[in-house]
Amino acid sequence: MQIRNAVNIAALAAFFAYIGAGLDGQAGLGDFNLAVDDSYKGQIVRGCPTYDEVRQETMDDFDINKYQGKWYEHKFHDWTQFKEVYDTTLSIKLTEDGKGWVDDFAVKGPAPDAAPLSWDKSPVANGAHYFLFGRVDENDPPGILRESGFGVEFPNYIVDVQKDPETGEYTEAIQFQCLERGGVRVFEGINFMSRKPEMSEEEMNAMHARAEKAGMYPYGASPEQMHQVARRPEGAPEIDNAWQAMWRAIGFDKLLELLTESIEDGGR
Repeated sequence: MQIRNAVNIAALAAFFAYIGAGLDGQAGLGDFNLAVDDSYKGQIVRGCPTYDEVRQETMDDFDINKYQGKWYEHKFHDWTQFKEVYDTTLSIKLTEDGKGWVDDFAVKGPAPDAAPLSWDKSPVANGAHYFLFGRVDENDPPGILRESGFGVEFPNYIVDVQKDPETGEYTEAIQFQCLERGGVRVFEGINFMSRKPEMSEEEMNAMHARAEKAGMYPYGASPEQMHQVARRPEGAPEIDNAWQAMWRAIGFDKLLELLTESIEDGGR
């Protein structure tokens, strides 16, 4: 059992390293094309923007402590995220000294609509976790978090936050990650997030409008370039059937726990 678990963890680690090599510019583009420089409305958009170019006025008094806690991801533009996943959340926590942070990225999959005949048979139907680790660089302006994932460090720009008018707590956020190598943009990631599991069409359109104002449409923030995350009703019971019993019997749940622990240990 220990050997089998070790082999499975090694295979998953190799997959993460493969993606990381692409993000870090170490892999040949013959394997997969990561050059995402492209044309937007007839204009070639190369490289990544600076934070000041996309940062909005809502970030003027940004308090990173208020950014902690659970966020529901509603839309994303990110080739490293599988579109078939659902119920995606990000739980962010600062370290005690305030200089680092941990992002518990939780997903389930595949979504019921994406795989109506098999979604409840998946070994990750009840969720899996991937931990991203970051640091707060005192030389960066508030709103930039240095994030590490797939063995690569990259800046995570918090472009916009919306506040509860009564409490001042953050209710919505737009994140933007961009990575370039040799002047060529090799990765762009955009996350539309909210503190609540459901957003109205009006709220979503308003978020797109803020992203457009920030100049993010050339990097994938327009509606046709983003994927909406599917969700089961809040509070829906965990999946418990013969398939889930089988996954538990062969120890797949323990494998996920071991993988989570290994990722956590690697980030410390």
